[in-house]
Amino acid sequence: MNILCYVDGKFVEPENAKLPISDLIIQRGVGVFEALASINLKPLMLTPHMERFMNSAKSLGIVNYPDVEDMKKIIREGIAKIGRDVRVRTFLTGGDSFDKESGTFKNPRFFVLFDDPEFLTQEEFEKGKILHPVYFRRDEPSIKSTNYHTTFQMPAEAFDVLYCPDGEITEAGHSNFFLVFKNNTIVTAPLDRVLKGTTRGAILELARENGIKVEERCPLWPELSSDDVSEAFVTGSIKMIIPIVKVGGTVIGDGKPGKITRKLSELYRKNIDRWLE
Repeated sequence: MNILCYVDGKFVEPENAKLPISDLIIQRGVGVFEALASINLKPLMLTPHMERFMNSAKSLGIVNYPDVEDMKKIIREGIAKIGRDVRVRTFLTGGDSFDKESGTFKNPRFFVLFDDPEFLTQEEFEKGKILHPVYFRRDEPSIKSTNYHTTFQMPAEAFDVLYCPDGEITEAGHSNFFLVFKNNTIVTAPLDRVLKGTTRGAILELARENGIKVEERCPLWPELSSDDVSEAFVTGSIKMIIPIVKVGGTVIGDGKPGKITRKLSELYRKNIDRWLE
């Protein structure tokens, strides 16, 4: 449930937050967003999130949005008002019209939702999660748009979908996917195929610092069941590192969270102050 909202230039209670039905985010699904957590009342990876937010907006043709420093100030102010750690979701809508001459949405609306974060519990970590494969690519993977309809079309036991176009594995619906091989190599799709995950970047940085080999290529579907593979995980801004024990009917490794997943999760939590702003 939303705790606080920022819309029309002011903070309001959730029940008082409104958008006109003429906005193209409602009529055509035109909009971009970001989601991040606060830790100890400090936004996690605020700058990378806002940079990606602006890049998504530009790629979609949304212009005339607020200054990034003003958006950061609003986020920090909202966290301070609430006084506890929250999930923050920022949105830019398509506004009420599309300018055909310039090919842009010139009058977007900016709003922010603050609510309670759903961090991964230790019990969930130890059990691991299941992904549901879909055999196509995500539209415009470099853009974090509000179009998440595919992620609602999966079995109840699945944590997320996993995009697997043409025998390759790109990304999950809400997160980046990593396959871990027994030679202590982690493989994840390159940035020209997937969204530039903020947690993805931190994990790759930590892996390289700690002697874990990294390959940026799309894992292949047959590799999921290979004897050379030991484990898998996904990364996200709120749940951080999530062990994946099964994809569809394929069990990954021994079906339990693996040592590399555990090591990187511990390293990330230990070093998280590096990314607090």
